[in-house]
Amino acid sequence: MNLHSLARTTPISRALLIDRVTQQAWSVSEAAEAAGISQRSAYKWLARYRSEGATGLLDRSSRPQRSPFQIPSDWRDLILKLRRSRKTGPEIADKLGIPRSTVARILRRAGLHRLKLLEPREPVIRYERKRPGELIHLDIKKLARIAGRIGHRIHGDRSTRVSGAGWEFAHVAIDDHSRLAYVEVLANEKGVTATGFFERALAFFRRHGIRVERVLTDNGACYRSHAFLLACAKHEIRAIKTRPYRPQTNGKAERFIQTLIREWAYVRPYKDSKLRTKALKPWLRYYNRQRPHGSLCRRPPISRVRPKDEQRA
Repeated sequence: MNLHSLARTTPISRALLIDRVTQQAWSVSEAAEAAGISQRSAYKWLARYRSEGATGLLDRSSRPQRSPFQIPSDWRDLILKLRRSRKTGPEIADKLGIPRSTVARILRRAGLHRLKLLEPREPVIRYERKRPGELIHLDIKKLARIAGRIGHRIHGDRSTRVSGAGWEFAHVAIDDHSRLAYVEVLANEKGVTATGFFERALAFFRRHGIRVERVLTDNGACYRSHAFLLACAKHEIRAIKTRPYRPQTNGKAERFIQTLIREWAYVRPYKDSKLRTKALKPWLRYYNRQRPHGSLCRRPPISRVRPKDEQRA
């Protein structure tokens, strides 16, 4: 039992009050005044001590012993049964004729207040390729353009929006083994645009001595385009697609995008999109060469690409 933060007494001060009354011959009023409590409270603790001994001075739960209006346990079981059959809270309340607030409280206590909590959780399967270039992850993050003033991601007020600003797209490529990353901010996510980014990403990895063997993407139209598939065939790269509605399969790209938007895109207010794009290159250099990576024993991605003697130099 946790002690209340505003409690006037503690089990030790109550024991002192009892000792003063029973052993030191203090009057109840004197002991109550010394403890800073009312005589009524002093008599309460004295009565508890005489009936229960020292255990009577401990804190108790404030929950009532009886709750005559509490919903019966068989009704709770029925509510949970209906919930597991994919019924929503309002549907359950209307079907049983009980308040929605009661249903919501029971579902929250049972940990079923959201429908997604009913879905079985698959075990997390972590993997890492053995060498750089064995697998490259590609993905795209849609970013709102900055037109004249900062957006709600910075100031938090969604009621004020800039209409007509449009979008730009951060195309991302990250190596599965080393986490070495390449990013460009482009105007759209069409097949030709994604293919051009893919070609430049391959050149980036080649400059670091990495030959790409496989590429993993989602099922977006740009990655299913004729131009992208032709580029994969030209470079003899095997194109792999994630399972539908399973972004976890491309988890390294998804996780890198979270880092990207937190440490670059929304780390500070930019006056316009050009300044934000300009800040990408130095941040990406810092990410690849200096930023400690948790999965790499707090070392940067370049540590898994360069030879040890080159790193030392």
